[in-house]
Amino acid sequence: MNTLRDVKIGSTCTVKKIHGEGALKRRIMDMGITKGVKIYVRKVAPLGDPVEITVRDYELSIRKNDAELIEIV
Repeated sequence: MNTLRDVKIGSTCTVKKIHGEGALKRRIMDMGITKGVKIYVRKVAPLGDPVEITVRDYELSIRKNDAELIEIV
């Protein structure tokens, strides 16, 4: 399973599925990360946390734990 955390800097991917349950999954979806949306990985902090992405024409930083819940194509 490929996740958002595995994507290299400067790459674009498409969300296949969001894992997790309840409030955590809802929070990720409220940020605009839903099935089928394209995500561009802009930067990754030196220790891997957080990951800076562009989704739906806005910039967003997410924790690597949350990035592991986002399955990509």
